[in-house]
Amino acid sequence: MKVSVISASKEKKKEIELPSQFNEEVRADIILRAVLAIQSNRRQRYGASPEAGKRASAVISRRRHDYRGAYGHGISRVPRKILTRRGTRMYWVGAFAPGTVGGRRAHPPKASKVYSQKINKKERRKAIRSAIAASIIKELVEQRGHKVPNDYPFVLESKIEDIKKTKDIKSTLEKIGLKEELKRASIKTIRAGKGKSRGRKYKKRAGPLLVVSKECSLMSSASNIPGINIVEVKNINAELLAPGAVPGRLTLWSEAAIEKLGKEKLFM
Repeated sequence: MKVSVISASKEKKKEIELPSQFNEEVRADIILRAVLAIQSNRRQRYGASPEAGKRASAVISRRRHDYRGAYGHGISRVPRKILTRRGTRMYWVGAFAPGTVGGRRAHPPKASKVYSQKINKKERRKAIRSAIAASIIKELVEQRGHKVPNDYPFVLESKIEDIKKTKDIKSTLEKIGLKEELKRASIKTIRAGKGKSRGRKYKKRAGPLLVVSKECSLMSSASNIPGINIVEVKNINAELLAPGAVPGRLTLWSEAAIEKLGKEKLFM
């Protein structure tokens, strides 16, 4: 497949042939597996302290003639801790058991649980190729909700990697027809539920993905634009190309990144 290489002012420079990675069949099921593997390996393990709810000295005798026993008092056989006593009379409350105040949980989360999932190397590479192929199919990109220019897909000339100011890259993206897309990606909404109080109050939208050939000025200048991600071509993964495991993210490649992808046969 041939695509146009355009300048920062949307002037067509030439046409190039896309490498074979863009010809892969779009497999949403394999992309889903790769994304879940990335997310599961990033998940942090957590759990209650093994001694939580067990720190009270709560016992109750099961002996028939023990004055501290449960028999003859009309109480259940729940473990109890003694708060006060006078002679043979005890004031005690239930403790330790799951059904008691301050007692242990029946099935607490355990830090020993392993969340990570594995995926075969060839399968992971196939998922990346599949997500790459989906990123140039205009219908899939529009289905994700992106505001796509009429001449999409296209490749940006390599000079874009040298842009050093945020306002310059923002004006460049607007000139090539992504003004509505940047506006869409800048909208954030307040999350419903407990997550508001746990450091993730706002939900943000995924905007364009910029793929560059090497570490460059663009990686810092474009990083402050809402919704945009910038990544080196050798570091792309299924989650960046298909956020939420939905293929078809609006992806802008630099010409140098396309050349590196084909020359080094990445993800093949």
